[in-house]
Amino acid sequence: MKRLYFLWDYDFTEKDVKKMLKHGDEFTKRWLVARILSSANFNDVFKYLTIKEILEIFPKLKMRKEITQAWERAFAAWEYHVESQ
Repeated sequence: MKRLYFLWDYDFTEKDVKKMLKHGDEFTKRWLVARILSSANFNDVFKYLTIKEILEIFPKLKMRKEITQAWERAFAAWEYHVESQ
């Protein structure tokens, strides 16, 4: 099993991640989306998430301030409005 680089401390496969994003509870989804947005390469983010999915959960995520602000700037550049907590 190849460990995903953005989940270096967990033994999850790509299939596991996609399953958790689709069927996981709210806590798991928030944790995983925050981890992907914080640790995955930009292009890899969109292998797992759509912009719609990100925008829906974004206000509920707990991430470092710098990461949150970077994504907020990206959303603004793409002309999406999202409010963080």
